[in-house]
Amino acid sequence: MTSDATDFYASLPVFDNFAEAVKAKNYRPLPDDWVIGFSDVVGSTQAIANGRYKAVNMVGAGVIASVANALGRRPFPFIFGGDGASFAVSPSEAPAAAQALAAMAAFAHAEFELDLRIATIPVRQIRAAARDVRVARFAVSEHCNYAMFAGGGLSWFEERAKRGEFALPHAPDGALPDLSGLSCRWGVAPAKYGLVLSVIVSPRGDDPRYPALVDEVVQMVLGAAQSGRPITVESLGVGAAGQAIALEACAVKASGVSRLRAQFTAATNYLMGLTFHKLKLKAGGFDAALYAAEVAANADFRKFDDGLRMTLDCAPAFADALEARLAAADDFADWGVFRQKSAQITCFVPSINEHGHVHFVDGAEGGYTMAATALKARRLLKAEAA
Repeated sequence: MTSDATDFYASLPVFDNFAEAVKAKNYRPLPDDWVIGFSDVVGSTQAIANGRYKAVNMVGAGVIASVANALGRRPFPFIFGGDGASFAVSPSEAPAAAQALAAMAAFAHAEFELDLRIATIPVRQIRAAARDVRVARFAVSEHCNYAMFAGGGLSWFEERAKRGEFALPHAPDGALPDLSGLSCRWGVAPAKYGLVLSVIVSPRGDDPRYPALVDEVVQMVLGAAQSGRPITVESLGVGAAGQAIALEACAVKASGVSRLRAQFTAATNYLMGLTFHKLKLKAGGFDAALYAAEVAANADFRKFDDGLRMTLDCAPAFADALEARLAAADDFADWGVFRQKSAQITCFVPSINEHGHVHFVDGAEGGYTMAATALKARRLLKAEAA
């Protein structure tokens, strides 16, 4: 199947029930000639140990922002992974997306001092390896929906990209991605119920028991009294000035202004955001209270990309019960969890007067990266015991 029609993604049905959005029957195959992009921060575990996870998240979200801006902000399927991101684009959009990805890698090294691994591959090449890439759309709110992926193709590609296969060269030094709309002014959101739990549950092969496990875990989460979204209006607060301004200044600098000008712009934006949020001000078409409510509603705290990923605010007892259920599935599923005290978000807001702004959620102390580390450690122990 081939198609250069960029409206493929827009034509997909949108599910507003997460339990339905994770069911395999609701995913549609990407056209053969579409292209998958992948990125991840090399050495993200060490960056976490150095207290730089907010910067890692900023670079991961920056990949999505740079590609979105390069495509004129036309909707396209993407997914945020904490220390990176994956996406799919039509063949006509692939050159612009690759250029944005290469520029983001160069800029991440120069401004954030983080090395970004990047790679691209046509969907037909993934299918030649007996994997697939299928897509669904999940509406987290009336105005915002996110892509989810199934078929095993993204995971297959990620493994090979991390070995250096399909690598995309970085742009030359001085390349500037368009990071308009990328920001990180919010502070950490403390857990309401006791802890923030980062969860990854991946299939091992094509075991037919895995879909039933996903359904059961999702129902556990949806039905628990003390388990819910980690970002709420009540938990939102403007972050510490130093870190927020420094990170946003890096994003502003991508517009080509001087470092001093970027810092001034970031500081001004921070102070305006703080004032409007604290006083719940309105100006023109902007309503600070409504915007905060939309931030919470639009946050991507649960998703599926060849495996279930969730960032949950939950009670320790619920975390214990969930881990016990996952441990019982050790013979057919790989899983990892990580407990922390708070969550954090990184934002892509092309316009404060539009309602579809997106907010990428992760645990504030390592999140998905540490859950993935735990998953890999469990997988290694099982392989050694086999």
